[in-house]
Amino acid sequence: MPALNNAPPLYRGRFAPSPTGPLHFGSLIAAVGSFLDARARGGEWLLRMEDIDAPRCSMAAAEDILRTLEIFGLVWDDAVVWQHQRQAAYADALAQLQKNMQVFPCACTRRELADSLLAADGAVIYPGTCRLGIPEGKKAQAWRLRVGQASMSTAPIVFEDAIQGRIKSDLSRDAGDFIVRRADGVFAYQLAVVVDDAAAGITHVVRGTDLLLSTPRQIFLQQCLGLPAPLYAHLPVAVNEAGEKLSKQTLATPLDVTRPVPALISALALLGQKPPAELADASLDELWMWAICHWRLENVPRQRVLPAPLMA
Repeated sequence: MPALNNAPPLYRGRFAPSPTGPLHFGSLIAAVGSFLDARARGGEWLLRMEDIDAPRCSMAAAEDILRTLEIFGLVWDDAVVWQHQRQAAYADALAQLQKNMQVFPCACTRRELADSLLAADGAVIYPGTCRLGIPEGKKAQAWRLRVGQASMSTAPIVFEDAIQGRIKSDLSRDAGDFIVRRADGVFAYQLAVVVDDAAAGITHVVRGTDLLLSTPRQIFLQQCLGLPAPLYAHLPVAVNEAGEKLSKQTLATPLDVTRPVPALISALALLGQKPPAELADASLDELWMWAICHWRLENVPRQRVLPAPLMA
């Protein structure tokens, strides 16, 4: 009798929405791209609710997202991971960084950093105020990871994105010492996503280019924590007529759950997959069968933003 094969799958992808509102077309792009890349390679596709920022998230929004994904035929493997249930794992990671003196407490307020330079993604490039110690009379508010000089590595972060090509970042110049736990005690996105991806055995991360600049920070954190780095592919993000990324903040229209096929065809087209006209009359199952069989990551446009189609 042959031995059972208990080896992990060669491909584990994921979709990780924040439950702050309903899914919109911009969310669908990331979901469809990550789902198809996993299914076309015979891999698993996992779902994680990034609800670590409790004041901004709601269970009602999470349930709506789950329902919408099911209606659109985006079926995930394994149980949903909820970040609010994983506080202990994030605390352990922070404790490891503290033990290795890779983080330091910071007493700076947002107002005090208001005049600091900003990274391309809008994050503050930390000027290093508390790196050598908290100024007298001030109290620690947050924890920051040391980057650049006096850290474990001064080399730039370089990775090969499957869509965007070679990406290189000097974190000391592009980000500075970034936050891993906020002043309000909430663990930062960068730390949580690194810990969660490693715990789930994620091998491939397919997501929007709005997160491309976060990737070097995450790779550096993986190095600090001794965690494996997945392979990355960053999809173009859909923008509205004003050139703004579709998001809840820009009042993106929620997906119409009564008409999943047209929205999916539009998503496939934006992702460069050239769906044939006859798919407009296909059932949901037929559409997914075609999409999985014809998915080609190399056909995804390298542009970082693309106009969202106007869907009636």
